[in-house]
This record gives sequence, structure tokens and C-alpha cells, in this order.
Amino acid sequence: MSSFWSWWITIISVGNILACYWLIKWASKPRPGEAATGDVTGHKWDENLEEYNNPLPRWWLWMFYGTIIFGLVYLALYPGLGNWQGYLGWSSTGQYQKEMEQARQKYDPIFAAFASKPIEELARDPAALKVGERLFLNYCASCHGSTATGAPGFPNLTDNDWLWGGDPEAIKTTILDGRQGAMPAWGDALGPDGVDKVAEYVLSLSGRQHDAEKAAAGKEIFQNMCAACHGPDGKGNPAMGAPNLTDNVWLYGGSPGAIRQTITKGRNGRMPAHRDFLGENKVHVLAAYVYSLSQR
Repeated sequence: MSSFWSWWITIISVGNILACYWLIKWASKPRPGEAATGDVTGHKWDENLEEYNNPLPRWWLWMFYGTIIFGLVYLALYPGLGNWQGYLGWSSTGQYQKEMEQARQKYDPIFAAFASKPIEELARDPAALKVGERLFLNYCASCHGSTATGAPGFPNLTDNDWLWGGDPEAIKTTILDGRQGAMPAWGDALGPDGVDKVAEYVLSLSGRQHDAEKAAAGKEIFQNMCAACHGPDGKGNPAMGAPNLTDNVWLYGGSPGAIRQTITKGRNGRMPAHRDFLGENKVHVLAAYVYSLSQR
């Protein structure tokens, strides 16, 4: 914050507190011609509702003074006056770091003990699974759902269909470093007719109802334009995150219309990396929980 804005905030803050003190003193001071204490002021409403000149109770008045004193003491001890950090040197960042350090001292040994065991073993350990489930609900459920069954664009983690591989180390790598999936848009290159033919061929790969003539024409286009990622047989490529098109699992929907839209406009999916945020030991336990979901 620049010095100008720092001084601006300081003057406004202190000025408002002093103005409150002045207002109380001004309002409490008797004035010439004012009705005596306890007498009516001459103001009347609704024929018989009169205003009396009665001061605030002393305890109420001192409560106002107390809030003014509290405000000044608070601004002296804590940040609130521009760049002034307060005599105590408190900050929200410092408080957060202190709490995180306390948490690390308490929980790091627990996660370190789990990290010394293979993921396959942890996937059968009830204690580790309870910890992994809490991590999942806190950091993963917003996308994959509390039951891990996913949603359109977010994979179901309870089946055995994996875009980037479902072995323990592949799952751990996905959580640690994230994944970036990209299906290019082919609408301009293929045109509506070409998109329709490829969509029919894709439907045929999973044994769905399709137009055989269009599917035959779409197969040739598929081999030229799509096989590089999905493979000549359409079974996908985990190294690239290209899905298997021969099963009936669809990340963005498997209706004919959804498939055409995917081919026409493409898809972009991102799994964020959690290495810096959670650390490798926590991810190790989380990966064990995710792995266990597909082994039940």
C-alpha cells in the first residue's frame, strides 16, 4: 500500500473515532433555552405523545466511551491503520502459518507412517482408509462427488475405467501432478456430414445402435483423424488420456448428440495438481483411498 493511502486510512479511522467522542460530548452539553432535565421539550406527536429532556443513563454513556477506548487500543495493537502492523505484530498470514506448523507437528508423523507402506497395503487398512476418505471429502468431492461416482466431465472413480491408468502409482501421479486432457475440435475440418459419420462409427465401436452405411464411411475418417490418440481399434491410450471408445463409459455423455458435440467442439478437462498443497505423504494416503474405491 502506498504511503498516501496508508495516511488516508489512518486519518479517516482515527478521525472517525475522535468525531464520535466529540459528538457524545457535544450532545451531552446543556444549551441556553433548553428545557430543564426531566421537563418536556415541547415536542408532541399523536396529540399526547411528548418528549422529555432526559439524558442517557450513565452506564450507557460510559459504554460509548468504552467502545472508543477499545477502538484506540485495538488499532494500536493490531493492523488497521494503513501500513501500521500494530505493536503485537499480528497478521492473518502469521496466524495461519502458526496453526499450520502446529498441525504439521501433530499430523506429519501419522502420514509419514502411512507413507512407508505400499498403496496396495493401505487400501486394505481401515485406519488409512478413514484418513483417506476425509481427505477425499475435503479436496476431491466438489468435483467427483461425495460418493466418487463423478459427474459429466468428472470421472467416476468407483469403476475400472481410467483415462490415465488405474494402477496405484498412476493414480498417485495424477493427484500429485494433475492432468490436462484436450480433445481437439473437428467441426471445421470434417463438416457436419463428416462429424455425423464419425459419430456413427464411434457408436458402433461400443455396440450401440447406429447407421451401418455412415459408420463404414466414418471408420475411414476415424483411422485418418482419430486413431493417433484413440488407437486404430478405438481402445484409447492411457499415456495421452485418450478414452476407450469401445466400452459404454462416457465422460461427457454417450448420447448421439453428446458424441457429435464432442467431435464438433472438442473437450478440455483439467485435474489440478495437489503436490504443493497436500504434499506427497498425504497424497499417498489419498491415492490408496481412491484405489480402494475401484477394488470393492
